[in-house]
Amino acid sequence: MSFGIRDRQRALCALALLAPVPSLGVVAAMVVAPGPLGHGLFLTAKLWLLVFPTLWHLLVEKGRPSWSPPRRGGLLTGLLSGIAVAAVIAAAALAAGVHTLDASDLRAAVAAMGLGTPAAYLAGAAAWTLANSLVEEYVWRWFVLTQCERLAGAPAAVVLSAGFFTAHHVLALSRYLPPGLTLLASAGVFVGGVVWAGLYLRYRSIWPGWISHVLADVAVFALGWRLLFL
Repeated sequence: MSFGIRDRQRALCALALLAPVPSLGVVAAMVVAPGPLGHGLFLTAKLWLLVFPTLWHLLVEKGRPSWSPPRRGGLLTGLLSGIAVAAVIAAAALAAGVHTLDASDLRAAVAAMGLGTPAAYLAGAAAWTLANSLVEEYVWRWFVLTQCERLAGAPAAVVLSAGFFTAHHVLALSRYLPPGLTLLASAGVFVGGVVWAGLYLRYRSIWPGWISHVLADVAVFALGWRLLFL
């Protein structure tokens, strides 16, 4: 599929208006203005991620609403890839000695979010695993990957979209993890982004990637449980 200069210019504009926003939200909340102002800016960034892709698709690209049905299949592939990604996450974390990490900073951060008890942590983990992963597939795979594909073609789009997806995770992870584990975790996020972008390009639906993403997040929160409560 080929795209004209106007398509590429429009894609570049869309990426410029969206891709940096989550990183700016993280910096505002964690570095520049921790507290109510930073939290408000972080939530504003989250809202922008939810609203902007749909508005751009409907008003600028004149597209139609869609729930991204998996007409080409891929749900089983998503499940199997999720199991594989979760296994790699668990094995890499244990091999890196995550179980020996001093989790005091992480405990403080989790408690500050109101998730310091097992029940609250499980509720937060369920919401994040099911809802946030869906938002990320909608934003980073459907919208950002599609814009990257128009800008640079499919192979480069996988790498570009995964890089954009990873950027704000690096900033957030660096606040709670030592440099070595931040690098390892960020590499894992990037690999996940590549896998889920590949699933979207193959099946043109966010649902195979969402299933895979959910299982990866389950592995991450299981590691968090081990650090916080065991």
